[in-house]
Amino acid sequence: MKRIFATLFAAPAVTFAATTVPFDSDVVGALPPGWIAGSTGGGSPKWSVEADSTAPSPPNVLKQMGTGTFPWCVKKDVAIADGFVEVKLKPLSGKEDQAGGIVWRWTSGEGYYLARVNALENNITFYYVERGRRKELKSVNVEVHRNIWQTLRVEFSGTHVRVLFDSKPYIETDDRHIAGPGAVGVWTKADSVTAFDDFSYDGTR
Repeated sequence: MKRIFATLFAAPAVTFAATTVPFDSDVVGALPPGWIAGSTGGGSPKWSVEADSTAPSPPNVLKQMGTGTFPWCVKKDVAIADGFVEVKLKPLSGKEDQAGGIVWRWTSGEGYYLARVNALENNITFYYVERGRRKELKSVNVEVHRNIWQTLRVEFSGTHVRVLFDSKPYIETDDRHIAGPGAVGVWTKADSVTAFDDFSYDGTR
Protein backbone atom coordinates (compact mmCIF):
# COMPACT_ATOMS: atom_id res chain seq x y z
CA MET A 1 0.00 0.00 0.00
CA LYS A 2 1.16 3.54 -0.63
CA ARG A 3 0.36 6.73 1.28
CA ILE A 4 -0.97 9.92 -0.29
CA PHE A 5 -2.42 13.15 1.08
CA ALA A 6 -6.06 14.13 0.77
CA THR A 7 -8.35 16.88 2.02
CA LEU A 8 -11.65 16.34 3.79
CA PHE A 9 -14.40 18.55 2.37
CA ALA A 10 -15.85 19.85 5.65
CA ALA A 11 -14.86 23.33 6.79
CA PRO A 12 -12.38 23.92 8.23
CA ALA A 13 -10.50 21.62 5.85
CA VAL A 14 -8.63 18.74 7.47
CA THR A 15 -5.58 17.32 5.72
CA PHE A 16 -4.44 13.79 6.52
CA ALA A 17 -2.68 10.77 5.05
CA ALA A 18 -4.85 8.36 3.08
CA THR A 19 -4.37 4.68 2.33
CA THR A 20 -4.38 3.59 -1.31
CA VAL A 21 -4.81 -0.03 -2.40
CA PRO A 22 -3.35 -0.47 -5.93
CA PHE A 23 -3.86 -4.30 -6.08
CA ASP A 24 -0.45 -4.64 -7.75
CA SER A 25 1.14 -7.02 -5.24
CA ASP A 26 -1.97 -9.20 -4.93
CA VAL A 27 -2.40 -12.64 -6.48
CA VAL A 28 -4.03 -12.58 -9.91
CA GLY A 29 -7.21 -14.64 -10.04
CA ALA A 30 -8.08 -14.21 -6.35
CA LEU A 31 -9.67 -11.64 -4.06
CA PRO A 32 -7.27 -9.13 -2.50
CA PRO A 33 -6.28 -10.07 1.07
CA GLY A 34 -8.72 -8.68 3.63
CA TRP A 35 -11.56 -8.24 1.11
CA ILE A 36 -14.86 -10.12 0.93
CA ALA A 37 -17.39 -10.25 -1.91
CA GLY A 38 -21.05 -11.02 -2.43
CA SER A 39 -24.21 -9.71 -4.03
CA THR A 40 -27.17 -7.90 -2.51
CA GLY A 41 -30.22 -9.67 -3.92
CA GLY A 42 -28.36 -12.77 -5.06
CA GLY A 43 -26.51 -13.84 -8.17
CA SER A 44 -23.11 -15.19 -9.14
CA PRO A 45 -20.59 -12.34 -8.92
CA LYS A 46 -16.95 -13.02 -9.78
CA TRP A 47 -14.53 -10.58 -8.22
CA SER A 48 -10.78 -11.06 -8.64
CA VAL A 49 -7.50 -9.30 -9.17
CA GLU A 50 -6.62 -9.30 -12.87
CA ALA A 51 -3.73 -8.05 -15.01
CA ASP A 52 -4.53 -4.89 -16.99
CA SER A 53 -1.86 -3.03 -18.94
CA THR A 54 -4.10 0.08 -19.05
CA ALA A 55 -4.34 0.34 -15.26
CA PRO A 56 -3.64 3.80 -13.79
CA SER A 57 -1.08 2.01 -11.59
CA PRO A 58 -0.12 -1.16 -13.50
CA PRO A 59 -0.01 -4.10 -13.61
CA ASN A 60 -3.19 -5.16 -11.73
CA VAL A 61 -6.78 -4.11 -11.14
CA LEU A 62 -9.77 -5.47 -9.22
CA LYS A 63 -12.42 -6.68 -11.67
CA GLN A 64 -16.02 -7.92 -11.50
CA MET A 65 -16.84 -10.39 -14.29
CA GLY A 66 -19.89 -12.29 -13.01
CA THR A 67 -23.55 -11.38 -12.64
CA GLY A 68 -25.74 -10.48 -9.71
CA THR A 69 -28.41 -8.08 -8.60
CA PHE A 70 -25.93 -5.75 -6.87
CA PRO A 71 -22.44 -7.32 -6.61
CA TRP A 72 -20.17 -5.78 -3.97
CA CYS A 73 -16.60 -6.23 -2.75
CA VAL A 74 -15.53 -4.60 0.53
CA LYS A 75 -12.42 -4.21 2.64
CA LYS A 76 -13.72 -5.87 5.77
CA ASP A 77 -10.98 -4.70 8.17
CA VAL A 78 -11.88 -1.00 7.73
CA ALA A 79 -14.53 0.80 9.81
CA ILE A 80 -15.11 4.47 8.92
CA ALA A 81 -17.93 6.76 10.03
CA ASP A 82 -16.64 10.05 8.57
CA GLY A 83 -14.05 10.49 5.84
CA PHE A 84 -13.70 9.79 2.15
CA VAL A 85 -13.45 6.94 -0.36
CA GLU A 86 -12.13 7.28 -3.90
CA VAL A 87 -11.54 4.83 -6.75
CA LYS A 88 -10.56 4.85 -10.39
CA LEU A 89 -13.01 2.78 -12.42
CA LYS A 90 -13.53 1.68 -16.01
CA PRO A 91 -16.88 0.27 -17.20
CA LEU A 92 -16.05 -2.38 -19.80
CA SER A 93 -19.23 -4.11 -20.93
CA GLY A 94 -22.75 -5.20 -20.04
CA LYS A 95 -26.03 -5.48 -21.94
CA GLU A 96 -28.24 -4.65 -18.97
CA ASP A 97 -25.89 -2.24 -17.16
CA GLN A 98 -22.39 -0.80 -17.27
CA ALA A 99 -22.10 0.46 -13.73
CA GLY A 100 -19.47 0.97 -11.06
CA GLY A 101 -19.69 2.46 -7.62
CA ILE A 102 -18.42 3.01 -4.09
CA VAL A 103 -20.00 1.70 -0.90
CA TRP A 104 -19.41 3.08 2.61
CA ARG A 105 -20.77 2.58 6.14
CA TRP A 106 -21.23 -1.02 4.98
CA THR A 107 -22.33 -3.30 7.82
CA SER A 108 -23.59 -6.18 5.66
CA GLY A 109 -24.77 -6.94 2.15
CA GLU A 110 -28.16 -5.75 3.36
CA GLY A 111 -27.17 -2.28 4.59
CA TYR A 112 -24.85 0.42 3.24
CA TYR A 113 -24.58 3.72 1.36
CA LEU A 114 -23.82 3.66 -2.35
CA ALA A 115 -22.78 6.14 -5.03
CA ARG A 116 -22.50 4.82 -8.56
CA VAL A 117 -22.06 5.89 -12.18
CA ASN A 118 -23.60 4.12 -15.18
CA ALA A 119 -22.22 4.31 -18.73
CA LEU A 120 -25.51 3.15 -20.29
CA GLU A 121 -27.67 5.65 -18.41
CA ASN A 122 -25.08 8.47 -18.28
CA ASN A 123 -25.82 9.44 -14.70
CA ILE A 124 -24.46 9.44 -11.17
CA THR A 125 -26.76 8.35 -8.34
CA PHE A 126 -26.66 8.28 -4.54
CA TYR A 127 -28.58 5.50 -2.74
CA TYR A 128 -28.95 3.87 0.61
CA VAL A 129 -29.52 0.13 0.96
CA GLU A 130 -31.68 -1.00 3.87
CA ARG A 131 -32.77 -4.61 4.50
CA GLY A 132 -31.45 -5.47 1.06
CA ARG A 133 -33.56 -2.87 -0.74
CA ARG A 134 -31.86 -0.10 -2.72
CA LYS A 135 -33.51 3.32 -2.42
CA GLU A 136 -32.54 6.33 -4.52
CA LEU A 137 -31.78 9.62 -2.79
CA LYS A 138 -30.49 11.79 -5.65
CA SER A 139 -29.45 11.40 -9.30
CA VAL A 140 -27.70 13.75 -11.74
CA ASN A 141 -27.07 13.32 -15.47
CA VAL A 142 -23.39 13.13 -16.38
CA GLU A 143 -21.46 11.65 -19.28
CA VAL A 144 -19.87 8.35 -18.25
CA HIS A 145 -17.45 6.75 -20.71
CA ARG A 146 -17.00 3.06 -21.43
CA ASN A 147 -13.44 1.71 -21.69
CA ILE A 148 -11.96 4.86 -20.14
CA TRP A 149 -10.60 5.25 -16.63
CA GLN A 150 -12.56 7.79 -14.56
CA THR A 151 -12.46 8.76 -10.88
CA LEU A 152 -15.36 8.49 -8.44
CA ARG A 153 -15.05 10.00 -4.96
CA VAL A 154 -17.38 10.27 -1.97
CA GLU A 155 -16.82 12.52 1.05
CA PHE A 156 -19.03 12.04 4.10
CA SER A 157 -19.27 13.61 7.54
CA GLY A 158 -22.24 13.07 9.85
CA THR A 159 -25.33 13.39 7.67
CA HIS A 160 -23.55 15.31 4.91
CA VAL A 161 -22.45 13.61 1.68
CA ARG A 162 -20.67 14.96 -1.37
CA VAL A 163 -20.13 12.88 -4.54
CA LEU A 164 -17.53 13.88 -7.12
CA PHE A 165 -16.80 12.44 -10.56
CA ASP A 166 -13.49 13.26 -12.24
CA SER A 167 -12.89 15.91 -9.56
CA LYS A 168 -16.18 17.72 -10.25
CA PRO A 169 -18.90 17.73 -7.54
CA TYR A 170 -22.28 16.53 -8.78
CA ILE A 171 -24.21 15.64 -5.62
CA GLU A 172 -24.17 17.37 -2.23
CA THR A 173 -26.92 16.52 0.21
CA ASP A 174 -27.79 15.31 3.70
CA ASP A 175 -29.26 11.98 4.74
CA ARG A 176 -29.83 10.30 8.10
CA HIS A 177 -30.61 6.69 7.16
CA ILE A 178 -27.22 5.15 8.02
CA ALA A 179 -24.98 6.34 10.86
CA GLY A 180 -21.86 5.03 12.53
CA PRO A 181 -18.78 3.25 11.18
CA GLY A 182 -18.76 0.64 8.46
CA ALA A 183 -16.59 -0.97 5.84
CA VAL A 184 -15.79 0.55 2.45
CA GLY A 185 -15.60 -1.01 -0.98
CA VAL A 186 -16.76 -1.13 -4.59
CA TRP A 187 -19.97 -2.18 -6.33
CA THR A 188 -21.48 -3.09 -9.70
CA LYS A 189 -24.91 -4.00 -11.03
CA ALA A 190 -26.39 -6.89 -13.01
CA ASP A 191 -24.07 -7.98 -15.86
CA SER A 192 -21.68 -5.03 -15.59
CA VAL A 193 -18.06 -5.94 -16.21
CA THR A 194 -16.11 -3.18 -14.46
CA ALA A 195 -12.46 -2.69 -13.49
CA PHE A 196 -11.27 -0.76 -10.42
CA ASP A 197 -7.84 0.56 -9.43
CA ASP A 198 -6.18 2.77 -6.81
CA PHE A 199 -8.85 2.38 -4.14
CA SER A 200 -8.20 5.14 -1.57
CA TYR A 201 -9.82 5.85 1.77
CA ASP A 202 -9.37 7.46 5.17
CA GLY A 203 -11.51 8.71 8.00
CA THR A 204 -12.51 8.28 11.59
CA ARG A 205 -14.83 6.02 13.54
